Amino acid sequence: MFEAIKSFCEEDVKAALDTDDKTVRDERLKPIYEAVHEKFDEIYPEMEAKIDECLYKTQKFIVRRWLLDEQKRVDGRGMDDIRPLASEVGILPRTHGSGLFTRGQTQVLTITTLGPVSDKQLLDGIDDEEEKRYIHHYNFPSYSVGETKPSRGPGRREIGHGALAERALLPVIPPVEEFPYAIRLVSEVVSSNGSTSQGSVCGSTLSLMDAGVPIKAPVAGISCGLITEGERWMTMVDIQGLEDFFGDMDFKVAGTKDGITAIQMDLKISGLTPDMVKEALYKTHKARNYILDEVILKAIPEPRKELSKYAPKMFTTTIPADKISEVIGKSGKVIKEIQAQFEVKVDIEENGETGNVFVSGMDTDKCNAAVAAIELIANGPEIGAVFYGRVTRIMDFGAFVEIAPGMEGLCHISRLDVKRTEQVTDVVSEGDTIIVKVLEIDEKGRLNLSRRDALIEVEGLTPENDISDQQRKPRNDRRDGGRRNFRR
Repeated sequence: MFEAIKSFCEEDVKAALDTDDKTVRDERLKPIYEAVHEKFDEIYPEMEAKIDECLYKTQKFIVRRWLLDEQKRVDGRGMDDIRPLASEVGILPRTHGSGLFTRGQTQVLTITTLGPVSDKQLLDGIDDEEEKRYIHHYNFPSYSVGETKPSRGPGRREIGHGALAERALLPVIPPVEEFPYAIRLVSEVVSSNGSTSQGSVCGSTLSLMDAGVPIKAPVAGISCGLITEGERWMTMVDIQGLEDFFGDMDFKVAGTKDGITAIQMDLKISGLTPDMVKEALYKTHKARNYILDEVILKAIPEPRKELSKYAPKMFTTTIPADKISEVIGKSGKVIKEIQAQFEVKVDIEENGETGNVFVSGMDTDKCNAAVAAIELIANGPEIGAVFYGRVTRIMDFGAFVEIAPGMEGLCHISRLDVKRTEQVTDVVSEGDTIIVKVLEIDEKGRLNLSRRDALIEVEGLTPENDISDQQRKPRNDRRDGGRRNFRR
């Protein structure tokens, strides 16, 4: 049956396969399938599946003979030639980073999303890995190969290709100390004609650099195929779909100019010789360097210096481990107040004798203010330091001012203004934001503040009277009732 069908349609199949466009090839094969079935269905009744199998084997026979006997590839390329390449970054302006990589009819769009470290993925597996801050997902929709089917959850293929691309980029991802973000990449296969996993590696590099992630080096991926017949064998770079289907190996290698970061091999023969492996590694290294120099680095030569304006701004600081509880506060009161006041998200991780604090938000000034407040709570204010604080309580003898969440001090009535003050409410009201200077920290950690001294020092105002003229003994200045919240 096979010989009869091959003899009938071999020349027509050769003409149909001889193109670099997968869509054109499929269209050319349709009438050939119809003609073969019209002729052989009567000869081999009830064997429709076998006839299709013979047509598949005919295509395989032709492709392998071209490669082995003529060193001819389906799309006319040389054995070491790469399909036409293109790349583009920043095509999705609202995302944190995006990169589009095209190799022939294979096209992958990768999107980068940055988040606070607390957005890392928690794992519950059988190994010691409990969390991931760098995550790569890979989607392969049916339309990418010209099919229609319901969209379901990821299968083994999607999970495997996503894991391969994730592993390829992992060695160049900066540590959390240098780049305190959780990073998620999603590679969407727009069109597929072989080696989409390596296309997603290249697209991920473009997207990360577009997002401003300071990766250690750009990474590219390429595949190498193999055809064998007895003692004869040959390799070809950048295999497409038919060469993957009808060949003996799909050897995928990803890495930088300096080294390999990930390898995956699909093998259909019993094994490889050292010479086969050596040639495959040499060819893929040469191809990777070409992709990096001529495509990726020409699209974006280095990671962007600044993150997208839509990405959260991340700041870090370190505090003593024994001060973490004070920053958090009872039932999380202090940290919740910091997050609400400055519109940020705060994450704290204990690391031995220190605590790593991560502050994220959309406004840089508010993030810096939150970091300053946390450092103030953890380390305490210095005498002579000037702060903007909120008036929390009004007393006859002065006003209590909160200079950081959970930390307040007393500004005596004699130190509220550069002129004589008869009543506290003549100068400030509850809820006002005023500038104060730390004059004293007593043995119990209580703060004495002065608005008068801050106005003289910062705003250059001239005092109208001697403060000694205004000093009076505070009325009802009870330490248990008036200054209950002085200690941090």
